Amino acid sequence: MNKPLRIALTKGRLEKDTVGLLEKIGYDCTAVREKGRKLILPVPDGNLEVVLAKANDVITYVEHGVCDLGVVGKDTIMEMQGTFFELVDLGFGRCRFALATKKGSAFYGGYGVKTVATKYPVITRNYFESKGMDVDIVKIEGSVELAPLLELADGIVDIVETGTTLKENGLEVIEDIVPVSARLIVNTVSMKLRQQEIESFVELVEMNID
Repeated sequence: MNKPLRIALTKGRLEKDTVGLLEKIGYDCTAVREKGRKLILPVPDGNLEVVLAKANDVITYVEHGVCDLGVVGKDTIMEMQGTFFELVDLGFGRCRFALATKKGSAFYGGYGVKTVATKYPVITRNYFESKGMDVDIVKIEGSVELAPLLELADGIVDIVETGTTLKENGLEVIEDIVPVSARLIVNTVSMKLRQQEIESFVELVEMNID
């Protein structure tokens, strides 16, 4: 048997959803579910090895070839970019990028340059450039909703699922930017060297997506 295909999973909800998908395929993921503090875990009957990592690191590990495959949100792919193949939209982890402002405030109009706070400066810059707008972007690491409330920014670009957090903080979505979901990515060299194994795995994945 060849060495296991190594697949990096984004810790948290995407990890749980991916493990659910692997179990639906028929793999025994007991070791992953009972992981304790371990970060590299075997799925022996699938000839897989699961690596648990933060989203940005999933892309880094796949890009550098220490993992053959990865499961990561489209948001991270768009922000980090990088060199790898994006193979499958897995359909879970659905949410969207949106532009939000304080309720009732006018973002568009006027002559001044608007300030936008976000955790995703690349996506934000690309979005406003596509609209022909020049904006000042402020990178925020924590709760981006604070920026308009503290009058640091005119609006925010962030991931929105239900919109509840925005509403509770007096903000509202004024524009949807792009839908997001989990994607299966693959290292470019692995795709050449282990094409048959990867294509067989991808076929099983596609057959079991809801």
